[in-house]
Amino acid sequence: MFFASDNWAGAHPKIAESLALEAAGYAAAYGTSDLDRRMEERFNDLFQREVAVFFVGTGTAANSLALAAVAKPGGVTFCHSEAHVTADECGAPEFLTGACRLVPVHGPGGKMDKDALTAAIGRFPPGAVHQGRPMAVTITQATESGTVYTLDEIEAIAAVARQNGLPLHMDGARFANALVALDATPADMTWKRGVDILSFGATKNGCWCAEAIIFLKPELASEMPFIRKRSAQLFSKTRFISAQFEAYLEGGLWLDLARNANRMADRLRAGIGAATKSRLAWNTTTNEVFAVLTKDAAALAEGRGAKFYDWPVPAEAPDLLQDDEMLIRLVTSFATTEDDVDRFLDVLA
Repeated sequence: MFFASDNWAGAHPKIAESLALEAAGYAAAYGTSDLDRRMEERFNDLFQREVAVFFVGTGTAANSLALAAVAKPGGVTFCHSEAHVTADECGAPEFLTGACRLVPVHGPGGKMDKDALTAAIGRFPPGAVHQGRPMAVTITQATESGTVYTLDEIEAIAAVARQNGLPLHMDGARFANALVALDATPADMTWKRGVDILSFGATKNGCWCAEAIIFLKPELASEMPFIRKRSAQLFSKTRFISAQFEAYLEGGLWLDLARNANRMADRLRAGIGAATKSRLAWNTTTNEVFAVLTKDAAALAEGRGAKFYDWPVPAEAPDLLQDDEMLIRLVTSFATTEDDVDRFLDVLA
């Protein structure tokens, strides 16, 4: 009953097999091997256009270096107030962009409100050296609240960014989970809706350590080779990241893994909604489930081996809990089984 996070899960056997196969023999280093080049072309096919691809080791690196690529002195990036970049990355985006700031923008369900974004950008008039200057907008897909931006919502945020001359970055740590939830294509959910840069995450969905920064407008990547090297993210054996992506994308494995995680979350949502000792805190559509449990039920579940995190109550829902209740987050993964879910639900029955 491991629901603490999808990054607690191991690697899918096909990913491990691909790594083992690549471990034999020799190949050019620093992202210049035949496999690296082949995977760059594979991403062109995946996104239905020419893109610039830079492999890195962590999601924090992907997000921070993507923003560093468009950084300006005094720069400001606009993000949701609960976004991973501002809440869970220990100041890495600010550090790696050269002290550019993150400005939080509120919105319900973990999604940035376009009108609030417009107002936030308006607080930084052009040429106002004391306030700083806008440099980017970033959204999280799927969000930290387990919700997803619809394609129209992405397009609306992109329109605000475009009106203000700002690139739009998408933190896609759970990109596959959002994609299958929307039944969209990678192109539909990114550049066709106005996204310029994507952090393409795979570690949470069955890979060992595989993230990519995808520049959907390659011209934005001109400084990225130097930024990545300076930030110690140019791996000498980059082919081992490429090997993971090769197996991950082959035959749609990545989408199958995300579908399993989402299905297991659906099973959790249905069971929690029907249980007597719990209720859903809000509706989610990907592999994150937020539930309100009695404190006794949560303690009982933990005592029987369940792993999950208690979660802070969002500012938009201050009256969510009673005195004897707590909010928890449950995350399913490619490795979650029906038995895992059902044993947890039995505790709540």
